[in-house]
Amino acid sequence: MTAPVSIPVTGADLILRNARIVDGTGAPAQFGDVAIADDRIVACGDLASTRAGREIDLAGHVLAPGFIDVHTHDDRALLVDPLMTCKVSQGVTTVVTGNCGVSLAPFAPRRRPPAPIDLICEEPAGFFADFGAYLDALDRDPPATNAVAQVGHASLRAGHMDDLDRPATGAEIKAMRAALEAALEVGAAGFSTGLFYPPAQAAPTEEVIELARALCAYGAFHSTHMRDEADHVTDSLAETFRIGREAQVPVVISHHKCAGRHNHGRSAETLPLIDRAREEQPIALDAYPYVAGSTMLASGRAMAATRIIVTWSRPRPDVAGRDLDDIAREMGVSWDEAIAALSPAGGIFFIMDEDDVRRILAYPQTMIGSDGLPHDEHPHPRLWGTFPRVLGHYVREVGLFSLEEAVRKMTALSAARFGLRDRGVIRPGAYADLVAFDPDTIADAATFEDPKRPATGIDLVMVNGRIVWQDGAHTGARPGRALRRQELARPDFAAAHA
Repeated sequence: MTAPVSIPVTGADLILRNARIVDGTGAPAQFGDVAIADDRIVACGDLASTRAGREIDLAGHVLAPGFIDVHTHDDRALLVDPLMTCKVSQGVTTVVTGNCGVSLAPFAPRRRPPAPIDLICEEPAGFFADFGAYLDALDRDPPATNAVAQVGHASLRAGHMDDLDRPATGAEIKAMRAALEAALEVGAAGFSTGLFYPPAQAAPTEEVIELARALCAYGAFHSTHMRDEADHVTDSLAETFRIGREAQVPVVISHHKCAGRHNHGRSAETLPLIDRAREEQPIALDAYPYVAGSTMLASGRAMAATRIIVTWSRPRPDVAGRDLDDIAREMGVSWDEAIAALSPAGGIFFIMDEDDVRRILAYPQTMIGSDGLPHDEHPHPRLWGTFPRVLGHYVREVGLFSLEEAVRKMTALSAARFGLRDRGVIRPGAYADLVAFDPDTIADAATFEDPKRPATGIDLVMVNGRIVWQDGAHTGARPGRALRRQELARPDFAAAHA
């Protein structure tokens, strides 16, 4: 951002004064003011000669674009918990849903859906046969955050196949593609896969390519929880690159990691592979700032984990938050036997190495996504703490990268990759999605033992020009919008500032 200059402005509703403006592009911070009218920023700089109906003195604290959580499972949470406190309390103003092949629409199950689809909703009545109906529901009862929604491959398969343990037939692929295209027509922004999970494990690469081809005409993107993030991580990267290349679509690698002790350190191998692929095709990636992941308990991750915390269990709700090792010891059984007795259930799996986490976070192209599961009884702390953890722990305490670089990874980089027009930056004309925080005190308070604690150091959060979080409390405002594909720009995987 350029040096502040005095700008006369008329018609401003709110001026945020004395801010350390970190504009999202990675440029050095500048001190100044930001004026807002309705849902847009109208001026930035020295606005001493300007007055507004309301003014807030930020006392030199940081003012940044609102954070964009690029990897969430908030599909149902947006409807049943529209205040979205777990997100706005940490400065998130936009969430990307429908990840890992799992989406609420288009899907009309007659019974409890298969795992991991049940992680976002267990009841058949909570799903939407029509994607437009889902977006309309968000319009009628808006959440506090903006939402960008994808169509999940697993949800398509579960809705169009009588047996998920096989490849789809030509007729089934045709039906799934028609459903995907119908969703894109009414506003779906992308198509996600979760080839690691049972509903999609039997899907060959060619099935995914044929479905992903539908995205090209719509300027949409493909995101993927790859088939393997452990021993075969490089093979899965090759498959991911092939899908994007043959379908001619941009691809986002979800929550990149190298899982299991045998694979610790392999990010030194995977990141150069991604770098080389990016020279030939649009590839992006995201990550979360923890050494533990979280998913369905019977997911095959147990063998690679050094520790497992149970996040929920339908047969044994009393064990949520406890270590699987302690539970198995009490039951006098093995981990596998305990998992069988507790399922359906979810867990937190300690499977990564801190050096890999840091290397992936520091990679210039890595966006930040929480991958939180809002319906877990004892969720992973990333649901409440991801973005403040990056700013507090990895910027202030570890010094992994600068504050400006951290904000870029959470804002402008993400906005460019997902085509979020006029978001992710502070400049005149951009939407007033903003977060103000104290860089000296911002920190994640959520822990593995107590995971639902709001972050500290967040002063103010605005969505579309309305304050949703101030002085440690939700204001009750719900100005979020369902951002349909037609409102977005084409994903930009080569933006200069990103």
